[in-house]
Amino acid sequence: MSETFPTQAGAGRPTMIDVAKAAGVGLGTVSRVVNGGAGVREQTASRVRAAIDQLGFQRNEVARALRPGKKSSSLALVLGDLTNPFYATIAKAALEVAGQDGFAVVLGSVDEDPEGERRAIQELIGRQVAGLMIVPDQGDHSYLAGAGVPVVFVDRPAHGIDADIVTVDNEGGGRLATEHLLAQGHRRIAILLAPSYHTTGRRLRGYRRAHRGAGIAVDESLVVQLPEGTAEAAEKATRELMHKPDPPTGLFASTNFVAEGVLRALREVDRQPAVVGFDDFRMADMLPTPVTVVASDTAELGRIAARLLLDRASGADTRAPQRIVLPCALIQRGSGEVPVLP
Repeated sequence: MSETFPTQAGAGRPTMIDVAKAAGVGLGTVSRVVNGGAGVREQTASRVRAAIDQLGFQRNEVARALRPGKKSSSLALVLGDLTNPFYATIAKAALEVAGQDGFAVVLGSVDEDPEGERRAIQELIGRQVAGLMIVPDQGDHSYLAGAGVPVVFVDRPAHGIDADIVTVDNEGGGRLATEHLLAQGHRRIAILLAPSYHTTGRRLRGYRRAHRGAGIAVDESLVVQLPEGTAEAAEKATRELMHKPDPPTGLFASTNFVAEGVLRALREVDRQPAVVGFDDFRMADMLPTPVTVVASDTAELGRIAARLLLDRASGADTRAPQRIVLPCALIQRGSGEVPVLP
């Protein structure tokens, strides 16, 4: 069972974050006062209620319907664009694990929007979810320290809070992709990077490490920072690269959307470079030249995150915050094995 809800609040609508700031307390304290929970001193509760009255805050209707003290049977998952197969796979796996334990999952989709993420999380805490799984943006997440529910970050670490994180070995995967192209004899290897979020930044580190390990200097003109992580931006950049007087003979696409754009552009090129993508995608093995990719078990990423959150929510896992890193593997299909042409 899942539910998708809007993450945009109305103009000027106060949130629990606003109430917490006005009252000088944490989000968890505001949630307990709003929902009739225990454990808040009367003096503090009065301060929260005064801030609520002053700001005109109204709690979420789903949370209003819950009985005070009732244990939630819902988890929350806040992630990026659900049209991205990577996020969709994480969500599906998390839903399956949660469902096995009788939990529903409320989905919130925010695409690199810190304010939208905050509003989504405020809404979820108002629904009294048992825990939060978050693919975090690049903002400060210290406000979650007082949320009153366990938090597991997925795919990227967060700033300002020490919490569980489940991610993949992005740096190792970037190195693996580049080393594979180097092993085919390529020396002019371009990397096309989606905007520098944590994941693609680590993949660039791996690209540079592979060059250093081979004793080959990186040509910085082949390190392409895209304005957007879209197929269209990657297609345009690939055309420009391939029209250079000395074009690259190998291409490393840092995401599945970037790989899509690269492949579109290469339909117009006579001399085909070798291509390695990061993250597998549907039909990659069905193209005229099947696409070589570095991939991790994305479904396992979602399963592990959901299992960890359920254990935290139940009190079964009381260890210090965990950092779980899943390995990457190279899947050779043909595009990454194209040799350097004379």
